Amino acid sequence: MTTPVFGCDVANIVYERGQRQAFCGLAGIVWLHRKIQDAFFLVVGSRTCAHLLQSAAGVMIFAEPRFATAILQERDLAGMADCNQELDRVVAEVLGRRPDIKSLFLVGSCPSEVIKLDLNKAAERLSAQYQGRVQVFDYSGSGLDTTFTQGEDTCLLALVPHLPALPATERNLLILGTLPDVVEDQFTRLFTELGITTVHFLPPRRIDALPPVGAGTTLLLAQPFLGETARALQKRGATLLTAPYPFGVEGTLGWLRAATEAWGIAAERLDTVTAAPIARAQQALSRQRALLSGKRITFLPDSQLEIPLARFLARECGMELVEVATPFLERQLMAPELALLPAGVRLTEGQDLEAQLERLRTDRPDLTVCGLGLANPLEAEGLRTKWSIELVFSPVHGFDQAADLAELFARPLVRGALLQV
Repeated sequence: MTTPVFGCDVANIVYERGQRQAFCGLAGIVWLHRKIQDAFFLVVGSRTCAHLLQSAAGVMIFAEPRFATAILQERDLAGMADCNQELDRVVAEVLGRRPDIKSLFLVGSCPSEVIKLDLNKAAERLSAQYQGRVQVFDYSGSGLDTTFTQGEDTCLLALVPHLPALPATERNLLILGTLPDVVEDQFTRLFTELGITTVHFLPPRRIDALPPVGAGTTLLLAQPFLGETARALQKRGATLLTAPYPFGVEGTLGWLRAATEAWGIAAERLDTVTAAPIARAQQALSRQRALLSGKRITFLPDSQLEIPLARFLARECGMELVEVATPFLERQLMAPELALLPAGVRLTEGQDLEAQLERLRTDRPDLTVCGLGLANPLEAEGLRTKWSIELVFSPVHGFDQAADLAELFARPLVRGALLQV
């Protein structure tokens, strides 16, 4: 058997520009509103924005949601009405109905940005009006030249100026990126066992728990699509650690190692603390590996998770990478992951949709990871697909979720095999 060679040559990356197919940043509300438990997200947009949230998010929520759409009417778009007056009315109605809300996010959309509605000034005005009752923030969830995960980046970026200052004599570890509560609790226990007890998460579960940041902050990214927020935190003094992302056993161990090395914790302690969860994860992975090994997979650009997930599937599940395409490639944030990809993998940044679909039809991989808009048409052509958005809001980080992550890719293959029987 030939020994695989790892280390992707970035000089061979193909850059494509053309027609794209992607969700807009409003999709980030799906997981952000579940994480920040006292927040309400008010989209200022059109009926199309409302339909997106109702169809994409409504089916996954079994309680009264903490998001809504202030719909811009034709008079608003034509400049014949005072949008701010109407926005104030809607905000008053929301806060009157939901007294439990402590933070309100005004979310810009394509229509609100086209008419130049200044939500930043609106947030300042409403913050003053409701001071002591609710904090009001604003960010853009527009789909103009973005991908859907960037909605989280712009949301967290809006919080950075409001983070308290970390005292000069203190240090902390700041984990950046939305994680399900169960995963956050697992990581907190691991860091405590390792001897790192001052750990904070952004976003927090409640808005009054915004983490401090300063020169003593060590920053570790849990999600790879938060480059703007990471740079803003660095400007406030945080030191960014470069590490693989915590997907699978290898990625999670490398991620934890980056933190322990920064904190001067002995490698032996890391080995001791992680031995049991690694053993559990590897045992649980063995069943999924048997289903995935040797299968061919293509990633179409959508979530910016493509490269770390491809690394996990190639190295821990034995899958063959046909093409790995990502909307944007930040070299600094992806350097550790690129070093772990198989040499010679076809790596693409950006999208020329028709050209990529032609390659996909020629390659005919066993599984294609893509956006919702492409999944059904590709299934109709006999290609098995996996929704990329599901990989963002599912609990997939860490040792204990490694097998669950692999199962998300195995499931459509198993279903396809059953349909052929």
